[in-house]
Amino acid sequence: MISASHITYYHLCHRKLWIHHRGLRQEDNSAAVGAGKLLGRQSYQRRAARWRELDLGFLRIDHFDPRRKLVREVKYSPKLEHAHLAQVQYYLYVLEQAGVTGVKGLIEYPRQKRQCPVELTDELRATIGGWEAEIERITAQPTCPPIVAKTYCGQCAYRDFCFI
Repeated sequence: MISASHITYYHLCHRKLWIHHRGLRQEDNSAAVGAGKLLGRQSYQRRAARWRELDLGFLRIDHFDPRRKLVREVKYSPKLEHAHLAQVQYYLYVLEQAGVTGVKGLIEYPRQKRQCPVELTDELRATIGGWEAEIERITAQPTCPPIVAKTYCGQCAYRDFCFI
């Protein structure tokens, strides 16, 4: 099954996606990932009562408000916003496929006091199917995709697989 991590990594780095898919998890060793998780736990604590965690087996949504039909994702920085958007769009897509309609998303960047609303459009529904097909193709390859240096490689939890 395709997880939110697959979607995020597909939008960031195909090499990272391929390595992650093979069970090599580096996120627990990353200070940046740890800081983001801490921020997510500590932000907006007064709202905690109405938010629920949804575990769909292959996908876990940390914050879902069933009354407002809202998925909330807290991120440390908007630096990788395109991947954050794709992650939340995928959450909305999966929920819709499971019969939960009318769900909207919200990405929050507390350090920047910024919010980004997310909706699922007909165009995105078609695009997400393409993402899934490409992820299947990339992860089925027998060899790791080549290194494509990006501006954020220095902070990547998987950088040792590329630059050492």
